[in-house]
Amino acid sequence: MCWLRGEVWQDVRIVCVGGGPAGLYFASLMKLRDMRHDVTVVERNPAGVTYGWGVVFWDGLLDNLYRCDPTSAKEIRDSATRWHDQEVHVRGARVHLGGYGFSMGRKRLLDILVQRATDLGVDVQFQRPFTDLSELPAADLIVACDGANSQIRQRYASHFQTRVDVGRNKYIWLGTPKTFDAFTFAFEETVAGWIWFHGYRFDSGTSTCIVECAPQTWDGLGFDVLAPDQSTALLEGIFKRHLDGHPLISRTRALGKTPWRSFARVTNQSWFRDNVVLMGDAAHTTHFSIGSGTKLAIEDAIGLAESLQGHDDLAAALRAYEHERRSALLTLQKEALDSAEWFETVDRRVDQDPVQFAFSLWQRRHGETPPKKWRYYLHLATQRPALRRMRQAASSGRRWLRARRRE
Repeated sequence: MCWLRGEVWQDVRIVCVGGGPAGLYFASLMKLRDMRHDVTVVERNPAGVTYGWGVVFWDGLLDNLYRCDPTSAKEIRDSATRWHDQEVHVRGARVHLGGYGFSMGRKRLLDILVQRATDLGVDVQFQRPFTDLSELPAADLIVACDGANSQIRQRYASHFQTRVDVGRNKYIWLGTPKTFDAFTFAFEETVAGWIWFHGYRFDSGTSTCIVECAPQTWDGLGFDVLAPDQSTALLEGIFKRHLDGHPLISRTRALGKTPWRSFARVTNQSWFRDNVVLMGDAAHTTHFSIGSGTKLAIEDAIGLAESLQGHDDLAAALRAYEHERRSALLTLQKEALDSAEWFETVDRRVDQDPVQFAFSLWQRRHGETPPKKWRYYLHLATQRPALRRMRQAASSGRRWLRARRRE
């Protein structure tokens, strides 16, 4: 193996374990740096099979994608749907909030990244399970980007000093042909307690619908004994006025996984061991309610590629990558904890005035709502929608022009 020659890595053998956004994007970045790199991505699932429906991201990630690889960035931008506004539905009221972002199908994102990696000469191998590292191709660097339940990380758990904190609530990630015009939070009261969903459109005919509830509600409604089809049928009945007669759909059956789960917050004391390094959900997870998983995975890939290019020693490069990414994660991890805590205490908040409740949700990433000011701040966000939409449209136009100039 040869590391650096004039600040360019050459002839390096890399294996990425896991065919998600982190591994695929990192593989492409390394080939873009030097086409002589031998890069392989191994994925245990068949091509086109993925857990989840849509993913969300913001302008900052799109800017980073254009900086690193304009070709795939354009594909991603052209495949994304932009949403404006958020809505909170609770106790018969509908409250409009500010905010905007992009969303797209997770499968479409993976298709783009697989095609780009393949075009660059990456060997992407599907249906490639393994039980030991010796079964992988020979490699100078092994990137473990195989998710929150990373097989590689678990093998060396004592070295990585992994900690997994399991959240209190239960959730299920579903899809629906109901297309939500805004990022929608809908709360419904049942005989067993409150249950809600986070819904957002990610293409012209499909939305993500993540349903969440407290464990006592989950037990009380019988989800612990219901079959998957029975669970979705019950949820369709609970949320029928929000779904307008559209069904809820699960993809987990193809993966052989239990649909309902509790969020697992993964942290590690160390992110690398010899020539093995963790990336994406294998290294860290952030609660789904802040919608940053894909953003962080791709930014990990960018950070690792840049760190490798900037150091002439593997250990030094991996150490720098870990330090830089840990620092970048601090704010989002705190926000994710605050957001998860908010949803785990919905029962203590939901009796508030609907507008105050909506503002509390809007502010959940930043701790408790400032006392006595919530109506003023919410007024700024909700009572001038025309002006806000004009500003958002102008911002979108400026970013569109910048994207066109990059091309």
